[in-house]
Amino acid sequence: MRAATYPRYGSPDVIVVRDIGRPSIGSDDVLVRVHAASVNPLDWHMLRGTPRFLRLTEGLLRPKHPVLGADVAGVVVEAGSGVTDLAIGDEVFGEIGHGAIAEFARCPASCVARKPAGVSWEAAAATPVAALTALQGLRDIGHIRGGMNVLVNGASGGVGVFAVQIAKSHGANVTGVCSTRNLDLVRQAGADHAIDYTQADFTRGDARYDLIFDAVGNRRVSELKRVLTPTGACALMGFDTMGRLFANLIAARFATRSGGRSFGNLTAHPNRADLEIIASLLDAGALRPFIDRRYTLDQTADAIRYLETRRARGKVVINVESTA
Repeated sequence: MRAATYPRYGSPDVIVVRDIGRPSIGSDDVLVRVHAASVNPLDWHMLRGTPRFLRLTEGLLRPKHPVLGADVAGVVVEAGSGVTDLAIGDEVFGEIGHGAIAEFARCPASCVARKPAGVSWEAAAATPVAALTALQGLRDIGHIRGGMNVLVNGASGGVGVFAVQIAKSHGANVTGVCSTRNLDLVRQAGADHAIDYTQADFTRGDARYDLIFDAVGNRRVSELKRVLTPTGACALMGFDTMGRLFANLIAARFATRSGGRSFGNLTAHPNRADLEIIASLLDAGALRPFIDRRYTLDQTADAIRYLETRRARGKVVINVESTA
C-alpha cells in the first residue's frame, strides 16, 4: 500500500509517499481501507518531533510510528478476533494517533465509530481530532450548559469552528474571536457575536464570560482571567510558543487555587462514546466541518506546509481513495 511516511524528524520536505506493507492488526483492532484523512497541528508536531519531550514516547532519534495522520474515515476490511461490535463493510471514522494518511490503517476499535450514512468521507475525516478537542474541552473543563456566555478564541480554526457549533448545540450564547477575513465564516458556524481581533481586544472589553475556550493560546492567563465571571472557567486548548504554554500552565494552577475561576488543559482522548456523540451531531446537522483545502495523498507535504502557515480556515483534508 502507499502511505505518507517520514523516516526522520524534520520539515514537510522529509515526507515520502511510498509503498510499504499493510499494517497487521491485533485482536481489538480493525483494518480500514482509507477513503479520506485530514491534517492537524498534531501532525506537524509529530513530523518535527516538537516539543522535544514528545520524542520520549514517539522515538528519541527517529519516529517510532513513521506514517502520518490521526484523523481517518474509511471502510472496515478486516476485524480482530476480539471485535464484536464492528464488521467488515462498516463505514467508520475516528482518531487513531498515527497511520491514517495511507491506503490502509490499523485502528483500535475503541477509537472509531460508525459514520452516519449522510455524512461524506471528507466531512467524516475532517472531524475527529478537532471535534473531540472541542467537545471534551467545553464539557470536561468548562462544564458547558444552556444559557452560558461562551467566548471562543481562534473561532475560525479547525478546533474553534467545532467549539462554536458544539457550544451552540448546548444552548450557549457564543462569541467568536477571529481575523477580519474570517468574520463571516464564524457567523456561519453559528456565533451570536464575532470580534475582529485586529480591531478590538476582547480582554479589554466590558463583556464577561462564563466560559472561555482558548484554541490559540496566545493570551496570558491574567488577561483571560480579567474577562471571566467570578465563577467562570477557561479551557486552555492551544499554544503558540512553548514559553507561553509552560507559563500559562503554571499561571493556571495558581489562578485556579485562588478560588472562584478555574483554568484547565487537556489533550483530547479518543473514545467510542464521544465519537458517537459527534456522529449524532453530524447526522442531525448540528455540526459540520468547514473544509478549507483538499489535497491528494501525493500532496501530503503541501497540506502540512499550508497548515503550518496557521492561515487555514477550518479543516484541511487528504483524499486517499482516488490513489488506492
